Amino acid sequence: MPKMKTHKGAKSRFHVTGTGKIMRVKGPKSHLRMTKAKRVKRLFDEKIELHPVDRKRISRLIPYAGK
Repeated sequence: MPKMKTHKGAKSRFHVTGTGKIMRVKGPKSHLRMTKAKRVKRLFDEKIELHPVDRKRISRLIPYAGK
């Protein structure tokens, strides 16, 4: 059986923690940052867990990310 190919876009956007959670970065974090509040900019820095609905789809795109 041939190896599965990793989707390079998904590889750069998501990462898997040691406990198996798939983490993602929040949305529009770089454009027009000067007008955003400090609190909002601080919230963009943290990574959040992927929604359970999307977990199966994204885990297919990054098959060797560690489960």
